[in-house]
Amino acid sequence: MGLVSTEELTETGRRLNSFAIHLLRAMHRVDAESGLTPARLSALSVLHFGGPRTLGRLARDEEVTSATMSRLVDALCELGLAERGPHPDHAGMVVVSATDEGSDLMRAAAQRRIDVIAGALGDLPARDRRSVVQATVHLGGLEDAVRTRVARR
Repeated sequence: MGLVSTEELTETGRRLNSFAIHLLRAMHRVDAESGLTPARLSALSVLHFGGPRTLGRLARDEEVTSATMSRLVDALCELGLAERGPHPDHAGMVVVSATDEGSDLMRAAAQRRIDVIAGALGDLPARDRRSVVQATVHLGGLEDAVRTRVARR
């Protein structure tokens, strides 16, 4: 396979951007089955998959204000999905973590997404399905490259 032209790279970028937007929109219905608002589900996802963190770091990770995150965490705690605890190294600081119930909810939510995507892949013609499966091996590298470019902006 030869070099890829700038035009092909631009068109691929356009297609991937459109795909990402449409995939996330389609997942809204699947995510709603968790019973949480998108903001609560997102914050819980960070806690489950990324591990415990301070309220300030969680707010930065989710790109919301500390006040907004405090309200989200309050709601997650009231639902028994998250808990606040003392910071192991800084007295007076609080760390937020997912509870076992919150982690169970996140695993189930992730599995619903995986099941929908895997089912949709199974619906593709065999040749297309094989191409997509092979391409996913490279998506982690693409993600890293995108994060690096965004960080340099």
